[in-house]
Amino acid sequence: MPGLTLAEARTALDAGLAEADAIGQPMNVAVVDDGGHLLAFARQPGAIRASIDISQRKARTSVLMEAPTGALMPLVQPGAELYGLEQTAGGLVVFGGGIPVYRDGVLVGAVGVSAGSAEQDVQVATAAVAAISTPVPA
Repeated sequence: MPGLTLAEARTALDAGLAEADAIGQPMNVAVVDDGGHLLAFARQPGAIRASIDISQRKARTSVLMEAPTGALMPLVQPGAELYGLEQTAGGLVVFGGGIPVYRDGVLVGAVGVSAGSAEQDVQVATAAVAAISTPVPA
């Protein structure tokens, strides 16, 4: 099955940026392929610069872990099963804003968003993913 196309990445990017505009929070939005490689990125005016890297790492983390980054937070706390995970693979990001993209139940990429609150980042990433994703199999 082919991975995400540049056209799909742009569709996701545009949907995420539109959601960021709708909530009034400038964002950095990254779309990666199933290997975690950057396909598309945009930084809206006013989005904090530190979040450029964070958005890309959220997308990459989501692909590598095949999970939304927010789902990892409880697993990396001291004493938890995956404590220290964020220090691996060149630095993972384990708070909300990275969401995997599936097509016909197959992981094809991910979206990472950063510059707002974790809740805002998830909202924008969800809108981006919804524009190009199919549901994950049960």
